[in-house]
Amino acid sequence: MTPAAVSGLMDLGSRHSVEETVVKLKGILAAKGITLFALVDHSGEAAKVGLEMRPTKLLIFGNPKAGTPVMLAAPRSAIDLPLKILIWEDPQGKVWVTYNTPSYLQQRYGFSTDLLKNIAAVEALAANATA
Repeated sequence: MTPAAVSGLMDLGSRHSVEETVVKLKGILAAKGITLFALVDHSGEAAKVGLEMRPTKLLIFGNPKAGTPVMLAAPRSAIDLPLKILIWEDPQGKVWVTYNTPSYLQQRYGFSTDLLKNIAAVEALAANATA
């Protein structure tokens, strides 16, 4: 089973747990010199207030040299940048990695296609984290 299709989002199944996928992605980011700005533990925060939520974590990361030109060309893109990858578990226990596709962001904000290369790394990062 795959998550319901949502325009602009890509879902990749992971062969690892949420925590293992997070650790793997963090290692990939560090190895590539990509800044991890934040890790939001949605399920952990839910537990702090007595609510149960399947493991769900959001990583916010990027490289200002790549993202800044996109934001200069399309200032509202800063609502979606830095890049984000959501790692979550569905009700069947399957782990997913979800991100906004670069083409969706380009269409949403109308920046030139030559800037796609600045944010395209999200696809390879997600694929490597799930393998």
